[in-house]
Amino acid sequence: MSINPSDTRPLQPLLHDLTAIAHAPVTALSDHSGQIVDRGVQGVYYADSRVLCEAVLRLDGHEPEPIMHALDGAHGARFVALARHLGNRGPDPTVRVDRARRAEPVGLVEEITIQSTASAPVDTIVTLDLAADFAVMRDVKHGAPAVPAEVRLDGAELVWSAGGTTVTVTGSSAGASVESTTGRLSWAMTLPPRQSVTLRWSVRVLTTAAAVTSPRGPAEWERPAVVADDRRLVRLLDRSMSDLAALRLSDAADPRDTFLGAGVPWYLTLFGRDSIWAARMMLPTGTQLAAGTLRTLARRQGERIDPTSGEEPGKIMHELRYGGLFGVRGGDAPVVYYGTVDATPLWISLLHDAWRWGLTEDEVAPLLPHLDRALGWLAEHADPDGDGFLEYLDLSGRGLVNQGWKDSGDAVRFRDGTVAAGPIALCEVQGYAYEAALAGAALLDAFDRPGAARWTEYADALASRFRERFWVDGPDGPYPAMALDADKRPVDALTSNIGHLLGTGLLSAQEAAQVAARLASPAMSGGFGLRTMSTMDGGYNPLSYHCGSIWAHDTAIVIAGLAREGFGTVAADLAEGLLAGAEAFGYRVPELYGGDERGRYGRPTPYPASCAPQAWSAAAAVAILRAALGLEPDVPAGQLVLRPMPDAPLGGIRARGLRVGGHAVDVTLRRDGGVEVSGLPDRLKVLGPQPLIPTQAGPALDHLPSTVDVPGRIS
Repeated sequence: MSINPSDTRPLQPLLHDLTAIAHAPVTALSDHSGQIVDRGVQGVYYADSRVLCEAVLRLDGHEPEPIMHALDGAHGARFVALARHLGNRGPDPTVRVDRARRAEPVGLVEEITIQSTASAPVDTIVTLDLAADFAVMRDVKHGAPAVPAEVRLDGAELVWSAGGTTVTVTGSSAGASVESTTGRLSWAMTLPPRQSVTLRWSVRVLTTAAAVTSPRGPAEWERPAVVADDRRLVRLLDRSMSDLAALRLSDAADPRDTFLGAGVPWYLTLFGRDSIWAARMMLPTGTQLAAGTLRTLARRQGERIDPTSGEEPGKIMHELRYGGLFGVRGGDAPVVYYGTVDATPLWISLLHDAWRWGLTEDEVAPLLPHLDRALGWLAEHADPDGDGFLEYLDLSGRGLVNQGWKDSGDAVRFRDGTVAAGPIALCEVQGYAYEAALAGAALLDAFDRPGAARWTEYADALASRFRERFWVDGPDGPYPAMALDADKRPVDALTSNIGHLLGTGLLSAQEAAQVAARLASPAMSGGFGLRTMSTMDGGYNPLSYHCGSIWAHDTAIVIAGLAREGFGTVAADLAEGLLAGAEAFGYRVPELYGGDERGRYGRPTPYPASCAPQAWSAAAAVAILRAALGLEPDVPAGQLVLRPMPDAPLGGIRARGLRVGGHAVDVTLRRDGGVEVSGLPDRLKVLGPQPLIPTQAGPALDHLPSTVDVPGRIS
């Protein structure tokens, strides 16, 4: 098909060159100058509604010239610009403009500091032009242009209102004047030599038209203090923990619990799969985020069969939105879409893993009826054609065509690039189901509930069927197919999906080794992380959403699986790629980026519509830390197993303030492979490897003590 150069269809806005701040559900996206212009996705948002589409600063009608921008903590950013039309003549600028912007739970606050080093007083008129359009995120993503709403004056404030939402802008510093006809704040000033003045303005949002709200209280996790030979890991953890704090949300219908919104800007809401994976990765920092995520999703667990929404009894939801999505209409209320095949088994595994990390019996017990219902969904609804595999097919014609984590319409492809037809049975989902069945059996046994034997038998049978039907021969050796299609043919592209099978228990040791070998190939691991599809496959495109790009969470899940299966060298190589990629993005790792060769440009290619911050991309930092240290707690069994990556390939690491069984725990991995743990309660026994013989001296962490006077030292 030829491309018409005059085609004016709206396009999805690009994100890679924007600066985003968040204090969920509030976000602000601007260009790197700090200006919010009426273009693309720029604006201030409350949940799914754009409450400001313009906030443009000028001095005497001139926009300041930007020279620097930087993120500032969990919720802010700073912008530095020059007003070169003011001050002394000459090459050195003498009037600079600093903007410090901070998102808050119900709005945004900004301080504008104008500083002069000029030799004479500077006279200027500062203006801030504002507009609101109340565009919903769905329309913004589809490229619809902004249509500014009418503004009115309420005393000294600018006010916009629509559909249950009121937006109020205030110029809180002295001397501010307000023009309602243009939506403008202005300040006239004289700036003496070598003096500065700070102007303040804020936006406040009151709304009943949102599915999510800001949580009450502080973050539900501990922020570990980490020292490491590889300082990239420390910087990544620091930035990621701030980004995760910015993404905390509660369900507006029941705000008792906290979960992580998936990402800014498109996905800042409750997502079953995304919120579960992020909470699962965050378990080394505490179990309360997992508990809140489990309870929030349990309250919206499916109760009936509804082909339009994909709801089925016991099923865990996919996405929560206000008003409607995928043909599901809720009017002026939140609606739930259930089009996901993997959230339900992942919910079961999160419950199990949180219990193993120390979620108390009092918190687990109320969730056990939901466990029974989730297992019931596996037994009664997950396999509609009865072939023994979990599969999906959108019956509404308006929902997601693909319902695994790779949910774009062309994500499931054969080796020749042909797109597979549904129903689709994804390989990793079978691994999730296997792991969930055993996890469910363990919980049923531990809490004296019936049915455990049924689920161990289910897991055994699933593993046998998988071994018979999914494995294919590739140019470099056998590997599991990405999926089975509608005709039960193996979809034989080599993809990152197979890496999710590692650590689930579905694979034998020999099969795990074959998967690790395929993933270690340059065709899969030659970029800044793990490619979603091999470069040798017909559908490969390094800038596709799911067929050749690199996702941090996907890579981190595979790193964790490789480490658990004993393939530390492959895991370390992927971790090195991910850390190098993170460094290139200033340690705010986006949702995904291009899958080009690592040496082609020296840095990853941005995927231009990628969300950042993104919850499971940020949580990947904790997953890498856990994999390096090899922490495998089983608090109910009274033990902590240590399986660090052999030879400490990421160098020495000391992590203080991790949480196991509700206790603050410090873990030190020396460069010689020795592991030491402090802070564990006496009831926990440490099991793990002996220290490895050092191969070389390690300067950065050799000063760490060789012993720690607490229970659980590995010696």
